[in-house]
Amino acid sequence: MSTIATLLADAAPTVFGSVHVGLAALGAAIGVGLIGAKASEAVGRNPGAATPILVQAILSTAFAEGIVFFAIFLVK
Repeated sequence: MSTIATLLADAAPTVFGSVHVGLAALGAAIGVGLIGAKASEAVGRNPGAATPILVQAILSTAFAEGIVFFAIFLVK
């Protein structure tokens, strides 16, 4: 019985680390989707402001994707 507990204790950081990265990727994917949807909506409302909206959307997307890289490096 103690060997099973030892095996589970040794495997737990790997399993939970993978879940951690998966949740970070899911959050980033949802964030990027919302950024794209709202940027499209904003350009539809004010086509003259397309360039500043595009710049803000690209920066926001990069920051959202950066969270996944932090999660990956924290697990390793």
